[in-house]
Amino acid sequence: MPAGGDPGDERILLARDAARSGDRNRLLQQAAPTGHALDPYPEYWLLASLVARPTGEADTIRIRDFLGRQAGSWLAERLRGDWLRALGKRGEWSSFAAEFPFMEQPEQDLRCYHFQARLSNGDGAVLDEARPLWFTLFDTPDSCIPVLQALVRDGRVNSDEIWGRVRRLMEVKRFSGARAVAGWLPADQAPALSDLDKVGANPSTWLDRLPVNFAASRTGRELALIALARLSRDDPMGAYLRYARLDERLSPAERGYALGQIAWQAAAKLVPEAHEWFKAAGDTPLIEEQAAWRVRAALRAGDWRAVRSTVEAMSAAQRALPEWTYWLGRAYQAAGNREAARREFERIGGHPTFYSILADEEQGRGFTLPSKARAISPDELEQARQTPGLQRALALFRLDMRTEGTREWNWSLRNQEDRFLLAAAQIALQLGIYDRAINAADKTRNEHDYSLRYLSPYRERIEPNAKSRDLDSAWVYGLMRQESRFVTAARSSVGAQGLMQIMPSTGQWIAGKLGMKGYNVGWLRDPDTNVMFGTTYMRMVLEGLDNHPVLASAAYNAGPGRAKRWKDAKPLEGAIYAETIPFGETRDYVKKVMANAVIYGALFEGRAPSLKARLGTIAATNGDTSNMGMGSPAPGAGLE
Repeated sequence: MPAGGDPGDERILLARDAARSGDRNRLLQQAAPTGHALDPYPEYWLLASLVARPTGEADTIRIRDFLGRQAGSWLAERLRGDWLRALGKRGEWSSFAAEFPFMEQPEQDLRCYHFQARLSNGDGAVLDEARPLWFTLFDTPDSCIPVLQALVRDGRVNSDEIWGRVRRLMEVKRFSGARAVAGWLPADQAPALSDLDKVGANPSTWLDRLPVNFAASRTGRELALIALARLSRDDPMGAYLRYARLDERLSPAERGYALGQIAWQAAAKLVPEAHEWFKAAGDTPLIEEQAAWRVRAALRAGDWRAVRSTVEAMSAAQRALPEWTYWLGRAYQAAGNREAARREFERIGGHPTFYSILADEEQGRGFTLPSKARAISPDELEQARQTPGLQRALALFRLDMRTEGTREWNWSLRNQEDRFLLAAAQIALQLGIYDRAINAADKTRNEHDYSLRYLSPYRERIEPNAKSRDLDSAWVYGLMRQESRFVTAARSSVGAQGLMQIMPSTGQWIAGKLGMKGYNVGWLRDPDTNVMFGTTYMRMVLEGLDNHPVLASAAYNAGPGRAKRWKDAKPLEGAIYAETIPFGETRDYVKKVMANAVIYGALFEGRAPSLKARLGTIAATNGDTSNMGMGSPAPGAGLE
């Protein structure tokens, strides 16, 4: 039994092992309830093996009984979802329709089964509701395919829209999906599937071997456009040069599409010509990611008029995102329209996020910590402790079942009031479950406690390491909060470990630099060594990258060579550098680390430093894109 555990913990672990091995008899032996917080789990594991193939009405009654007794719980949601999938696969639409309304957060495959159930019942409105999926759903669950086919049969999508879906699926390498959708085209337009395969596998060869009369048919032009879009993902300049040989044989709309694709991929690789190519594409329709990169290319080019026009042309939902609201405000400001700029900044101000802090600073207001919520009372703590979902989550964490514990925790916090959230955060803090304490405190809407949102544990380890390496503790904490949420056992999907998420290869490299012999990966699981390695690496990349924390933060996530290559031929505002980082994960990471550092600065010093000042200016590249002579990888990203 784990230290400090419940006498019934061993039974739960034995039941879990039996469920994993598919040993139903052994699982049955452990399933009898004993008053343990996790009693529903063995029963759930038993029922989960029945939902796909219930042997009769008795099994269905058992499933319904569990769902009734566990109503509102995470396990009920999960079991109901599995049951609905089984009902959908078997086409048992009346049973599906009766059970689906009880799902609180149905995933896309279940929503499509629901559409199928309604179609089977003659619900004419379902295709109107489903039509947006045609344009947005590209990782297509099997349950959605009959719904898309129904849109085609009913004439809800035309041939232009079918070709548009084929294009998009080919762009994102969903080749089997593209082949299927191409089969729904009118017979006189449907391409040979072997031709689609060739375009996907080797677009440059396809373009170089185009017949003279390729443009005589819609199919010939579409395949050329798909090839240009595919090639642009690897070689935007090569795609543009081939486009320039073909453009006169394409319609204006087709030229706009091709240029929009090439410009998008060029912008995402920081190719300087991207901005001009976007301009040449004119007003061709852009998907959200294209519009985002059109703004980023304009920011790099210093073209505030293009920033403004592109953001203004975005959908209402995309335009309302903080990043585009902020840059639209800056564009208005650059044009001298201070009142319009003020309105945009006010829309997003007042929050502890990257663009909100910048927007407030544009208005002359630095970040200030909100008033601290009144202390949580013993009664409020006890009320939270008695919540079954939190009891299950804490028991799961005690048994080192972190994945299940996190799901129970998150489910239990949905729709809760601020006082409950703060009480839950306090409980997690008391138990050293720091990531869940942050998670709960982060959700409050009106009452806040930033000492919980921005925890600073392990100060006796972290501050001496930061001080000895002349690092800003607020920046170190801001980075660590983003890396691990202070979970000492944190391990990423690529193998990064510990508080500062060090990759094994990076740990070996750092150990070598420090002259430490006998390195083994187990060192990374020791918090003291992990922090020493992480702060050592931060100092190294900081010194190798102009002593600039934005570049060093990017390097910590993606490697110093990349951080250096992402500089520009001219000095670049730090916020523009951050927004135009090509990797979405690193872009988000750098913004959060830098905003975190401001908030930790306010907590540690009583006054927040300026985010804009911290971002500063990124010096122009000198043309050297080497790895600073360090050969150093990124701690959490492996070797470049």
